[in-house]
Amino acid sequence: MPKNDALREFLRTRRARLRPQDVGIEPRGPRRVPGLRREEVAMLAGVSLDYYARLEQGRDLQPSDQVLDAIARALRLADVEREYLRNLVRSTVAVPEPRALEIPPLGSGERMLLDGLSLPGLIVDVRGDVHAMNRLCRALLVGLEPMPSPASSHPRWVFLEPATRELFTDWEMIARASVGVLREAVGRHPRDRGLQALVGELSVASPEFRTWWADHEVDTRCRGRKRLRHPVVGDLVVHTETLRLHDGDRWLFAYATEPGSASEQAMRLLGTWAATQDAEAAPEAQPVSGSMRNTG
Repeated sequence: MPKNDALREFLRTRRARLRPQDVGIEPRGPRRVPGLRREEVAMLAGVSLDYYARLEQGRDLQPSDQVLDAIARALRLADVEREYLRNLVRSTVAVPEPRALEIPPLGSGERMLLDGLSLPGLIVDVRGDVHAMNRLCRALLVGLEPMPSPASSHPRWVFLEPATRELFTDWEMIARASVGVLREAVGRHPRDRGLQALVGELSVASPEFRTWWADHEVDTRCRGRKRLRHPVVGDLVVHTETLRLHDGDRWLFAYATEPGSASEQAMRLLGTWAATQDAEAAPEAQPVSGSMRNTG
């Protein structure tokens, strides 16, 4: 795949989503395709049509930050899209061999912080790999496990684990946001072999992922309200917030419920259930009457 394909498709899809009236242009005559024309974007950005056309064609150009900001304003890009555009342009400066992004092991302080939370929490890296989860989060997000479990990839869990479609009432919203987060990560780390392999795997295995990946939507860490239908405690609503850790490529997710709500009561019940499950599982590590106890 040519190195500027992502830049070309991103600019094309951002242009296609805008109507002339959205940017104060009076539409004239029939249009063969939806959205703005290239000459209209060039005019709004204050650059020549030839320059913008070559940029959108994926030519090997290195526009200044001022030019990129002007194009971002013309295309009405959100802050995360603006940064993604810059990352796409920077990625074309050199074409090193793909490599593996080095993410150091999680520190003991971060684990203590996570375990000390009274809320469900997990720490996930730029690839969506879960480095740690506290007890309540493992009980809430059924089927997702921390590394080194094979079930530690959040994107794979969302798209390839059928149970997540039952767990999340608004599964499509969650899944689309996951695609946007992955797109943003690839923009920052375009040579990472792990991200490349993950996108390739999900594109083959999931028709939804393949379709939404082609939309070139960009997102950041997922925040906001999520509705769940939990197999143990039933329906509940959680409010998700994220905190970026100091290494820049890991995030702490926490899930809160509204005080005094039915969801808060359900979360308390889930915590009691999780503690009971842990207590019942603890003796499994000890031999009982010459054999290992198995409580299921």
